Amino acid sequence: METIFSKHSYYAVIFTSELNPSITGYHDMAVKMEMLAKQQDGFLGIETARTDIGITVSYWRDEASIKTWKAQLEHRLAQDLGRVQWYKWYRVRVCKVEREYGFGS
Repeated sequence: METIFSKHSYYAVIFTSELNPSITGYHDMAVKMEMLAKQQDGFLGIETARTDIGITVSYWRDEASIKTWKAQLEHRLAQDLGRVQWYKWYRVRVCKVEREYGFGS
């Protein structure tokens, strides 16, 4: 991802979810999707956390990059499996980040 004080705006896709009790194959697919996302044009970074509710935020250069990723064939197959097998529910939010700041690493 860019430095802490980004000079340009970018986009964040916030994916929040709750898993079903049976998640066979989920972890392997999550790893595969992260590796695939990192290969996409416009991908800037990813942060994820999971306890009872999972939150994954991926960062993108622009909306066109997000749309291309959403339509990517392997990603679409993973989305379908998520709806059918792994998730009780999920929400996707797309946001434009105008600025960022932070402390530490």
